[in-house]
Amino acid sequence: MVYIHKALFFLFVLPLMGVVSFLCLLTAWIGENSIVAHTIARHGSSFLLYLSGVRVHADLSRLDPRATYAFMANHSSQFDIVVLFATLNRWNVRFVAKESLARVFLFGHALKRMGHIPIARENSRKAMKAIDQAADACGRGMSVVIFPEGTRSSAGDKLGDFRIGGMIMALKCNVPVAPVILTGTERIMPRGAFLPTPGEVRVEALEPFDPSEKFTMREREEFRAWFWNLMDSAYQERKNQAQR
Repeated sequence: MVYIHKALFFLFVLPLMGVVSFLCLLTAWIGENSIVAHTIARHGSSFLLYLSGVRVHADLSRLDPRATYAFMANHSSQFDIVVLFATLNRWNVRFVAKESLARVFLFGHALKRMGHIPIARENSRKAMKAIDQAADACGRGMSVVIFPEGTRSSAGDKLGDFRIGGMIMALKCNVPVAPVILTGTERIMPRGAFLPTPGEVRVEALEPFDPSEKFTMREREEFRAWFWNLMDSAYQERKNQAQR
């Protein structure tokens, strides 16, 4: 069964991404906050999980489906975006993703037209522009998904260091932060893997909080240290539970 799912993924991933990207690009002309384009992308992600033999167990009970959030999730696999796109289906989300994805033919054009936010971390001016775009999206009622590690972590036993830009973004968005813990994606598609391995993934949202009630912009370093401890502690706990 593992080989069947790998073969299905290999055969259909590029055609599926091409069709979904084209449809998203087409429907996004309605406007970058188009629910139609978002719904197409969400169903495309769900179908990709099905092809891959990946089962997602999600606990989002602490969240209000009517609220706007800055979702901040740990990042250990290329599959994290697919999992979150399919799982956060009650929110109109926009991802903050590395700028190189926006240069992928058709797929990148669809991402940009839908309002997803490319970020060039090595360029401070472009990074600040991405922060402003995220704040603007939240101001218009769209939730954003931020990976505070900035890139996929290879630490294994603990989360990678958080980038200060993620803290600034969370504070400027002026919406509650919803911490999200993903476990299992590092086994589904670890760094360097070309094809996913079937398995189970768990997604759990922790209690949302208003970062401005705890920290000011001048205290962003303290915010980073506090939030890393919160996320890493929860990640370790969930990971240990999954291994029992």
